[in-house]
Amino acid sequence: MANDKTNSYEEVRRQRVLDNKKRFEDLGILNISKNLSDITKSEKKSDHKTELRRVRQKANDIYTSEPRRSARARNPVPTYRDEIDIELPSLRKRSKFSSSWASYLARPLEEVKVASYEEKVQALKCAEKLQSNLQSDNPFFIKTMVRSHVYSCFWLGLPTRFCQDHLPKSTVDVLLVDEEGIEYEALFIGKRTGLSGGWRAFALDHKLDDGDALVFELVEPTKFKVYIVRASQCSSEVDKSGAEKGESEAEETPKSERKRSSNKSEVPTIAKEEVSVVVASATRRSTRRK
Repeated sequence: MANDKTNSYEEVRRQRVLDNKKRFEDLGILNISKNLSDITKSEKKSDHKTELRRVRQKANDIYTSEPRRSARARNPVPTYRDEIDIELPSLRKRSKFSSSWASYLARPLEEVKVASYEEKVQALKCAEKLQSNLQSDNPFFIKTMVRSHVYSCFWLGLPTRFCQDHLPKSTVDVLLVDEEGIEYEALFIGKRTGLSGGWRAFALDHKLDDGDALVFELVEPTKFKVYIVRASQCSSEVDKSGAEKGESEAEETPKSERKRSSNKSEVPTIAKEEVSVVVASATRRSTRRK
């Protein structure tokens, strides 16, 4: 029953649509609406074209009808349609330090140093030796400086395990005490396990460089004693010790050579004495036989 009702409704609706369409055709309404739409489209196109012509003609009229007081020939006025040869400035050559990092340096460019891998390793060894000589039971860690620690950014990340074991989890103020006893306030951010505010002043005042190794000794819950090991000083000390060792070895070598030469000279004399003894004994035996 429901299907029969829907089918009858659709059939009535379709028949009504056909009847309306036929009435529109008889009245000519469809043709009128189509003609009106075509007319409006053509008028819009023609109006746009006539407006462009009018603007161009007005510009030409102004150019030709402009009054002139000079008898000289008019200089041609360049338009956007003309080909104009404009010499653009040459691109600036990028220098060695023209980077975004160099633009944020907090120290003069001539003071910026780049430590080699050997210098960093040597400074780390010197820092470990310094820490062993402290003979302290306080917790400590050693941090090697990089450019973002001492020249720009000034964010110093601390070892995660050390922060979890010995430092608070929240954001607190800490004290950094150098070897001369001068104190610097810094901001420790527990969630990011690093030093932010105040570390910049410490790094700039002590002129820390890339490759330097720092020993941080936690003397109080929020107080560090900081010992600085310069990478440049460690490398120079290693060079001096190497030179002194070479000189000592060079001094020892002549002594050993002298001993060897004296031993060599003693060998022929002993051999000569043995030969003379053998010859004397042989002569004695020959005389006895006779």
